[in-house]
Amino acid sequence: MHALYLFSVWIHILAATVWVGGMLFLVLVVVPWLRRGPNADAAVFLRETGERFRDVGWACFLLLLVTGTFNLWIRGVRPADFGRAEWLHSSFGETVLVKLAAFLLVLVVSAVHDFILGPRATRAIAADPQSPAAQRARRQTSVLGRINVLLALVLVAAGVMLVRGAPW
Repeated sequence: MHALYLFSVWIHILAATVWVGGMLFLVLVVVPWLRRGPNADAAVFLRETGERFRDVGWACFLLLLVTGTFNLWIRGVRPADFGRAEWLHSSFGETVLVKLAAFLLVLVVSAVHDFILGPRATRAIAADPQSPAAQRARRQTSVLGRINVLLALVLVAAGVMLVRGAPW
């Protein structure tokens, strides 16, 4: 069982790395490159890159959900623990709750970004990159992307605290 747990942790870390790394690549490399100047294929590139990363990101979310649940189970966390005050108020329980809340927020923000605002932005940019609608859509998707980056950092910190303990 220990080998299965280690494999699950490895998959969990790998999925988190792919998701966070891909998101940072888009934010730090792709978007600044697209903003650098007029690019005839920018809208197509952004749409196709976004759609591909969306699929990868949601596959990572599924892996994170399955492996995270399994990892907690192996570490002795049961559904009943979420109703026990002493567990909820322990450092470990509080960290699990923070991580779960951040993960749920990531799912909501990602769904809005990936299925509503992102497609709206790529359509507006394809129609007229300089239009007010395109600029507004860019800002909205950018804000959601930044929120997800911050939430990703919270998730990573919470994951470290779950295995290494809270610093307080």
